[in-house]
Amino acid sequence: MSELHPLGENLPEECRVFAVELRKLFLGIGVSVRRYAVRRHRDPSTISRFLNGTRIPPWEFVFDLFTDLAERRGVAPTPAAIELVRELHRAAVRTSRSPGHAMEILQIQLADADRDARVSMAHQDVLGEALLDLKHRIADLEVRLNQAEAAWATERARADALERDIPDREELIKERDLLQQEVRRLTEELDEVRLRGRLAEDRCLVLERQLAMVESQRPAAVPQQEEEPMGREGPAAPQRAMGPRPKILVVDDQQNNLLAMEAVLATLDQELVTATSGQEALKALLDHDDFAVILLDVQMPEMDGYETAAHIKRRPRNRDIPIIFLTAMGSDPEHSSRGYAAGAVDYMAKPFDPWALRAKVSVFTEIFLERRQRRSQGEDPAD
Repeated sequence: MSELHPLGENLPEECRVFAVELRKLFLGIGVSVRRYAVRRHRDPSTISRFLNGTRIPPWEFVFDLFTDLAERRGVAPTPAAIELVRELHRAAVRTSRSPGHAMEILQIQLADADRDARVSMAHQDVLGEALLDLKHRIADLEVRLNQAEAAWATERARADALERDIPDREELIKERDLLQQEVRRLTEELDEVRLRGRLAEDRCLVLERQLAMVESQRPAAVPQQEEEPMGREGPAAPQRAMGPRPKILVVDDQQNNLLAMEAVLATLDQELVTATSGQEALKALLDHDDFAVILLDVQMPEMDGYETAAHIKRRPRNRDIPIIFLTAMGSDPEHSSRGYAAGAVDYMAKPFDPWALRAKVSVFTEIFLERRQRRSQGEDPAD
């Protein structure tokens, strides 16, 4: 088995401690970096940087290590062991200042959005074929019914006999009505699938812009594997045309989380408005205009993020403001799907990556400013 590269120099203590635990998990699997990279469809150099502490891996990579180690040993890890590494991972993410980790997060989200778009397209094809088949069957039933009705009209004197001769007339009508009900149901389902597909395509476009923004912050002369920590300056603020500064609404019931997000977003040319509850957020949206994006915590007492988002989307004045959900429940597809269904356009798992958060806010602010400029020029009338 190939040896691991030494730990990176000048690592923050949290990153160093996490890397040591990560290496223990990897060594327990008993394979080389290259072999493991093939197994998990990853780049070997990326895994090496994960293991020497110069890049913080996404939690999915760590969970895969736990899974492979359990398969190797035949014993599942304890919840306490997983939670210990989870806490070390959160601490390392909080101290990481590399845009590489943000790119990893955004690439995973882009892959998820692309998969959703492809699944929606496949679903649309299946539903379209089913609808076409049902419509053909209804057309056939209509022809048969018309023939029966024509025969009945031309032979009134033999109507009773004709009814006895075509005992399936009522059955044909019943079958036609059932098929028409199924057509209506499938049409509604197809409309929903098409909408999900369009939303997934929109997420792909936004995520590509976010990736491009993070990528533009990389020093061109520094190879990726030797990437230097870049401090907290993050993506540059979007160019702003004439007009008031766009506002960012940050909603979280934990004051330390609000302070952390304010620190991360301080370098952007935007006005931050904070709220500690869903009710405060709704009031802020009534008191202020020009919100470019809302950062909304999911887990809050009394009114959680999902309920708050539903109230926001019911207001014509606010329904078009993009919402980014911040959740400590991880990036499980079930949680992200529920977030999108509640009206979110994006989500981030806590602890959030500062580079990714700045990129997301910057891109949505750019989109807001572009729309405002088009409206001022009469090209995009306001709703």
